[in-house]
Amino acid sequence: MSTVIWVVVIAVAVVAIIAIGYLMTRQQRRRRLRDRFGPEYDRTLRERDNRQEAEQELLAREQRFSSLDIRPLDPGTRDAYARKWTEVQERFVDAPGFAVTEADHLVTSVMAERGYPTDDFEQRLSDLSVEHGRTLDHYRQAHEISNRAARTEASTEELRQAMVHYRVLFEELLSTGSPDGDRAVRHTGTDRTDTALDGHTASRNGADRTDITPDDHTASRTGTDRTDATHDGRPAPRTGADRTDIAPDGHTASHSGTDRTDMDADGRTDRHETRGR
Repeated sequence: MSTVIWVVVIAVAVVAIIAIGYLMTRQQRRRRLRDRFGPEYDRTLRERDNRQEAEQELLAREQRFSSLDIRPLDPGTRDAYARKWTEVQERFVDAPGFAVTEADHLVTSVMAERGYPTDDFEQRLSDLSVEHGRTLDHYRQAHEISNRAARTEASTEELRQAMVHYRVLFEELLSTGSPDGDRAVRHTGTDRTDTALDGHTASRNGADRTDITPDDHTASRTGTDRTDATHDGRPAPRTGADRTDIAPDGHTASHSGTDRTDMDADGRTDRHETRGR
């Protein structure tokens, strides 16, 4: 083969290698952007004229985000915000509209504490999308309901949904970059009170716990004593040495370490002495 032909072959090979490298780089970049932005990638793609423009927009968001001083919350601040959220959620029962407005302010406050600019809502969305793209739509929906709530145009169910949406982003903002990893809300001390949006409360601490069951009966548990509420509301107390069970027909079976009394189905009593082995 002549020298000219060899030059042409080499040139074509180089061009092919460059083209393949470019395509692979573009595919890797696209995959990375999809992984990082999640649903925001597709949303941006729909809002732009073409894929290249959409990806350039996302790259610009990454560049801006890298210039911000985004920092995790210290444990004390994180716990303080977690307590504030519990208070806001508890107020939802009596004042749902006011609670939603407070939730919006609380989320914005956490953002500012983390280092996000909070002046413009659309810019907030853009900045949040870099690390919170998978939960950002919750924030959009919550904010939209909050605006309608300010005009008294939102129903109670919509307000409840807004609280749920706000909580998703709020918990992510509290946990991202913290030593607790994915643990969203960290409760302090030995006592914790969780208030459901339907108004029921579950209070827990290290030695004693009281749960609100679905039928509104209470189950109280401690380290050595436990009282369970049955479906018909009658308690079944248990301690380490003595136990009293409610049988299905309402009779009582009492058990202790050395003596046992069983109540038969017809009401007769069988007493058994436990002999030591």
